[in-house]
Amino acid sequence: MEMIEKQINELKKLWGNKRQFLFQALNLAMIVFSALMIWKGLMFITKSESPVVVVLSGSMEPAFQRGDILFLNNQNDPIRVGEVVVFKIKDRDIPIVHRVLKVHEKPDGKIELLTKGDNNRVDDRGLYAPGQQFIGREDILGRAVGTLRYVGMVTIILNDYPALKYVLVAVMGLFVLTEGDQ
Repeated sequence: MEMIEKQINELKKLWGNKRQFLFQALNLAMIVFSALMIWKGLMFITKSESPVVVVLSGSMEPAFQRGDILFLNNQNDPIRVGEVVVFKIKDRDIPIVHRVLKVHEKPDGKIELLTKGDNNRVDDRGLYAPGQQFIGREDILGRAVGTLRYVGMVTIILNDYPALKYVLVAVMGLFVLTEGDQ
């Protein structure tokens, strides 16, 4: 409780000193923009619109557990059977992390992929858009090149409890604003 009172007092002092308040607000903006620049840089380097994803289900166990963070790369190398890819289905927001089961190359050079979760009994044709038998290279967000075990559970918890997300962001913003160069 004492820490909260201290933060409130610091915020009141900061509000009285407009120049210091502006300085701290700019510090907060620099932190946010730095994170965005890092994300955009990762997107450019990996050629993936989502270079980092969190495994949300147990469909890839034992290879990946719920809450694992995957690092993706979407270079133009050929995709092979056995690789773990992350793909999006038309009209669905959440990407899927599954293993490539079959690769079909068409005479025109276009490829079609069939995927399956390691922990699933059947392939993913039931997950694809209606009438779709395979996914194309354009559906792939990237292939998994690295993992951090269970670190993504924080993301899952914050998505399960949205109010907690806003409280956490507010507290972090408050600390950035009130903890200046002493």
